[in-house]
Amino acid sequence: MEGSETLRKRLKSAVEEKELNIRDEAIADVMDKEETETNAMGSEEMELHIAHILDKIENFTQQVSELLESGKTMIKQLGDEFEERLILIHKEQVEKWQEEIRELRMIDAMNEETNAVLENAQFLLQNPHMDS
Repeated sequence: MEGSETLRKRLKSAVEEKELNIRDEAIADVMDKEETETNAMGSEEMELHIAHILDKIENFTQQVSELLESGKTMIKQLGDEFEERLILIHKEQVEKWQEEIRELRMIDAMNEETNAVLENAQFLLQNPHMDS
């Protein structure tokens, strides 16, 4: 269980790092483009088109961020459910084997009793004069 928790933490930090990298890259790209566009001032209509495109970039970046977050949540839930189910399966199987062990011990004890009775009967049959 410790190993799965460590793996989960590693995966979580890797996903968060990727998310931060994507956000940083998107912001850097937007800033580079804004600088270039600011340097080459155009008409007001062109500036409106650029602002519209920048809004699209911001909205798309937000959507990607939300999708990453919901994906992480979904994967965590699936991982938790998988872990719980696997532990339950393990517990059920171990209980079945423990029941088999109990049954085998009970059969062995009954066999030992039966064997002792048979040995006693055999001894009595071989030595009938000892009872008299």
